[in-house]
Amino acid sequence: MKLKLGIPKGSLENATVDLFRRAGFQITVSSRSYFPAIDDPEIECMLIRAQEMARYVEDGVLDAGLTGRDWVQENDAQVETVADLIYAKQSFGKVRWVLAVPESSPVQTVKDLQGKIIATELVAATERYLKSQGVTAKVEFSWGATEVKPPELADAIVEVTETGSSLRANKLRIVETVMESNTQLIANVNAWKDSWKRRKLEDMRMLLQGAINALGKVGLMLNVEKRNLESVLGVLPALKKPTISPLSDGDWLALNTILDEATVRSIIPRLKEAGAQGIVEYQLNKIVM
Repeated sequence: MKLKLGIPKGSLENATVDLFRRAGFQITVSSRSYFPAIDDPEIECMLIRAQEMARYVEDGVLDAGLTGRDWVQENDAQVETVADLIYAKQSFGKVRWVLAVPESSPVQTVKDLQGKIIATELVAATERYLKSQGVTAKVEFSWGATEVKPPELADAIVEVTETGSSLRANKLRIVETVMESNTQLIANVNAWKDSWKRRKLEDMRMLLQGAINALGKVGLMLNVEKRNLESVLGVLPALKKPTISPLSDGDWLALNTILDEATVRSIIPRLKEAGAQGIVEYQLNKIVM
């Protein structure tokens, strides 16, 4: 038996392959094939656009796949959400779909778009949003370069953004947030009911979330004389409780802890000043809670 897994082709592709690598799966993508190789004989991968992933998972063409929550909602797909995969790195952080207009536009709220034209790739979700706001407007599908369409081709757009910098560069102003989204691991309803496939997906979820937990973290090992222990502990962040073990020399202890990578450069010199020796910083692949 094999688990048919969809890998998102496009902007999420590299981030997804890297996340699986951190989780322990080696995925090799070839420019000549839509079927990447994976070093797990029980998994079969296929490259699918994130926009289409939920539909193929719902129909059972794929047992599971990674895509955005936005595209699950856009397709109104009936699938199981196995895991939310969120971390503060490009392509896997939370994103927003926002309603935006030209800086010079008189539009201040969505209500001001009654009877107007809105361009977006997220048509169905935008239409549902407008309906919830009691607004009737024409929503046109945009094949790309949506930011350049106002004001000549549309009165407003609904576009995805992480920081808003691209919108500002195109002299657009955010009016409201239509929805937030993040990457999800989703499964076909029947595949989720299958005990073997569910176990496989639950194991995958644990490993992927462990890889996410480790992002931005490093391990730190050091030795310290007992008389300097309190000084060393005083340097470490208050919420970080290190593992303390005795060494063969009864006057010495070994400390092991996990820290935010960004803080280590300022902490290591202070640890040295406090009496720590043999300080080793090491990378982490997974932290399984």
